[in-house]
Amino acid sequence: MKEAYQIAKERYGALGVDTDKAMDLLEQIKISIHCWQGDDVIGFLFQDQALTGGIQATGNYPGAAHTPDQLKQDLKQALRLIPGKHKINLHSTYADTDEKIDLDQIEPKHYASWVDWAKENGLGLDFNPTCFSHPKSESGFTLSSADESIRGFWVEHCKRARKIGEYFGKELGQKCVTNIWVPDGYKDIPVDRLGPRMRLKQSLDEIFSEKLDSRYHLDAVESKVFGIGSESYVTGSHEFYLAYAVANHLAYTLDAGHFHPTEYISNKISSVLLFTNELLLHVSRPVRWDSDHVVILDDELQEIANELIRNALYQRTHIGLDFFDASINRVAAWVVGVHNMQKALLRALLEPTDAMKRFELEGDYTSRLVYLEQLKAMPWQAVWDEFCERSNVPCGLAWFDEIKQYEKDVLSQR
Repeated sequence: MKEAYQIAKERYGALGVDTDKAMDLLEQIKISIHCWQGDDVIGFLFQDQALTGGIQATGNYPGAAHTPDQLKQDLKQALRLIPGKHKINLHSTYADTDEKIDLDQIEPKHYASWVDWAKENGLGLDFNPTCFSHPKSESGFTLSSADESIRGFWVEHCKRARKIGEYFGKELGQKCVTNIWVPDGYKDIPVDRLGPRMRLKQSLDEIFSEKLDSRYHLDAVESKVFGIGSESYVTGSHEFYLAYAVANHLAYTLDAGHFHPTEYISNKISSVLLFTNELLLHVSRPVRWDSDHVVILDDELQEIANELIRNALYQRTHIGLDFFDASINRVAAWVVGVHNMQKALLRALLEPTDAMKRFELEGDYTSRLVYLEQLKAMPWQAVWDEFCERSNVPCGLAWFDEIKQYEKDVLSQR
C-alpha cells in the first residue's frame, strides 16, 4: 500500500499536485451525518405515527435502532470506519426523554444526552424541526396552513428548534445549522397559489424574528419541486426560498433530490453563493424522483465536489447527507455514503485546478479536455487508502468485515 501511495504521489506531483496537502485539507472538511438513516426516519417521540409528508422508507432489513442508545451505538460504529471528525444531524423527533411532550414543547434539556455524547466523541450537531409525520400535518399544510391554530403550532415548534440549535452550537463550540423544510402543498392544481406562500412568509418572518448568535447558529431554508401528495404545487418552491434566503440573509439549502430529474444542484452552487453568505447541501441520490438512495460515486456527486473545491466554496458550504434505505444494512449505508462524499472531495482536491483554469482563460480547450480526461485515470484510490490508514480507519473492504461482525453481534440480536 505504501508503495502504491508513493507512485501516486509522484504521478500527481508531476501535475503540480501535492497529495499530502490534499489529504490535510480533506481532513478539515466535516460531513453532517443524518441520524435518520439508522431507524428509517421514525424517531423516538412518536414511534407509532406513520410517515407522512411524502416521506417513504422501503424495506425491512433487520437491526433498525429503536432507542436513542441503540442509535448512538450504531452511529459510533459507523464513525469508527469513517476518516475524520464530523457532525451528526438530528431531527427534533429524536429527543432523548421519558417526558410525554409534543413538538411545541421541546427544550434543550430533551437533547442534553446528545450533547454529552457529541462532546465525548468530538462531534458537532446540526438540527431540524420535524414538520411531518404528525397529526397536525395530516392536512398537507403546516407553516402555510389556513388554520391559524395549526400554523401557530408549527411556528412555535420551529422557534423552539432554533433555540435548541443555538444551544448545540454554544455547548459544542461548533456552529449548528438548523434547517427548515415543510411538506406543504396540493396534490392537484390549486386555484390560489399566492395565499399559501403569503402565509408561509408570515410564519417564517415570525420564526426568524428573534436574532440568534451567528457564531453558534445558522438558519437555513429548503425548497422542493414536488412530493407525494404535493405533486402539483409546493408552497416552498425553489424561487420562494431562494428569494427569502437572499432577502433575509439566511443560508439556502440545495437538496440533490428536490429538483426536476434533469436539473443538477452542482450547477446551482456557484450562483447561490454569489448572493448568500453560506450554503447547506443535502447530498442524496434521486432515482426517478426524490427517493433518497444511498450516495454513490457518480458523476453528479463528483461535480458537486468539484464545484466546492475549485473555488474554495467548501469554506462557505455545510455538507450534509440525506438518504434512508431500509433494504440494506443501515450502518453500512452511512459508511458507504460518507466515504463516497469524501472520495469525491479528494478527487477534486487532487486536480491541478490552477493549470486548468489557465487553459480555460487562454482558450486552450484542448489542454483542458486532455487534463480532465487524464485525471479520470489517475491513481486517486491509492491516496484514499493512505488517507484511511493515516486516520486509523480500515482500508479497502476491511471496514465491511467489521460491519458484518457488528451485524452478527449487535444488529441481528434486536
